[in-house]
Amino acid sequence: MKAILALDQGTTSSRAIVFDRAGVPVSVVQQEFRQIFPRPGWVEHDPEEIFATQRDAAARALAQAGLASSDVAAVGITNQRETTVLWDRATGRPVANAIVWQDRRTASRCDALRQAGHDDGFRDRTGLVLDAYFSGTKLAWLLDTVPGARARAERGELAFGTIDTWLAWHLTGGEAHVTDASNASRTLLFNIHDLDWDEELLAILDIPRAVLPRVAAAGEVVGTTRCAGLPVGMPIASLAGDQQAALFGQGCHRPGLAKNTYGTGCFLLMNTGERPAVSRNRLLTTVAWRRDEGAHYALEGSVFIGGAAVQWLRDGLGIIEKAEDIGPLAASVPDAGGVYFVPALAGLGSPYWDPHARGTIVGLTRGSTRAHLARATLEAIAFQSAELLAAMADDSGIALTELRVDGGATANDLLMQIQADLLGVPVLRPRVTETTALGAAYLAGLAVGFWEDEAQIASLWACDRAFEPRIPREAAAARMAQWRRAVERSRHWAGD
Repeated sequence: MKAILALDQGTTSSRAIVFDRAGVPVSVVQQEFRQIFPRPGWVEHDPEEIFATQRDAAARALAQAGLASSDVAAVGITNQRETTVLWDRATGRPVANAIVWQDRRTASRCDALRQAGHDDGFRDRTGLVLDAYFSGTKLAWLLDTVPGARARAERGELAFGTIDTWLAWHLTGGEAHVTDASNASRTLLFNIHDLDWDEELLAILDIPRAVLPRVAAAGEVVGTTRCAGLPVGMPIASLAGDQQAALFGQGCHRPGLAKNTYGTGCFLLMNTGERPAVSRNRLLTTVAWRRDEGAHYALEGSVFIGGAAVQWLRDGLGIIEKAEDIGPLAASVPDAGGVYFVPALAGLGSPYWDPHARGTIVGLTRGSTRAHLARATLEAIAFQSAELLAAMADDSGIALTELRVDGGATANDLLMQIQADLLGVPVLRPRVTETTALGAAYLAGLAVGFWEDEAQIASLWACDRAFEPRIPREAAAARMAQWRRAVERSRHWAGD
């Protein structure tokens, strides 16, 4: 066996990457798909388009690498996590569009649950806050809104899943209705202590257990490929939410190691070991992975809009033609000229959890230009992540000495330097920045013996560049203080 095929199904594109034994990409294929915005605050995807783009990307990646099914030791799946799909078990067709993790339509339901006194119960059992970000209230909304859905779900006719489950179902020809603990722990329905669906939480949200998938280990063969368009018989040997996969792919296998992923959103995770850590700063406690030898947990800070802010500059405002243009444009000015952009385009995540916040630009003058806004956008990504790291250090009692980074935006040297300046610690960019897909590949490879153990995997990590802080800590603190002033201007802006 020559390679592992990783399927990296993200918020804006489906990617397929073939990795060799050194953890190096052999071929990479990416295909974007539509973003659907039916109403303000609503974000949807077409599940069938997601599967088609992911299947086609996988087929092209195998063709580019010149591999047959007999050359592929295993397939690993990693995915945008909280996005919710409900489909007909008999036909495999979705009963509605997928509700994307960014979608805010259930914010009022979460408000009502909090007012009813359920906040502590959900947090204690799931490690999460009551927020529209997570899958549980999205699923409840579909069951309440799609005609006949609740009765059909109770009869066992419908299946729920996050995107890993949706892909596994169709890749195996409908044989595998399965998820893993990293994805299950993002639903508001999964007890992270018992590592099982929680009957009391299911009752509160009125969700029938019959609709839920089986929770497999992260590295477990859950089925083999049996779908048109792909070679038959490739073992599907791992499922992992994208951020937990990146944590594993970055070699953060020991407590205290952390990574930040710069994608559509930004997600900072720290491995906290075999016991869940409780946050005082409204961070999330989540399952990092559950393998045969047990579960590891992580603290997580979630920024909803990271790279998506750059997409908005491109698609919404038209001030850049392609995402890569933001770097040179932002570097054409020495600073943001006093402009601060709070990209609360889908509310604010950690540590604010304010679904009613909205995007805000402050500090504009007649001298402000698109270059200043471009630089303010990069700074906003770094400001949000710096807030998370400070909260995480306070919760864990661990002062990080470095931050490992990954995701598409890490190619932007200016952003990485701004991040190091704000944090005051080196920012380390690895040689292989496809660490989300790499984590899924590693988990799948371990399941089938392609790699021996975690120590071998950790030895494959190599640094491409270290960005060292260049500004005094007093200057960084002053900039963070101004950022927090701007954030306050954005908060509690919109009603339902």
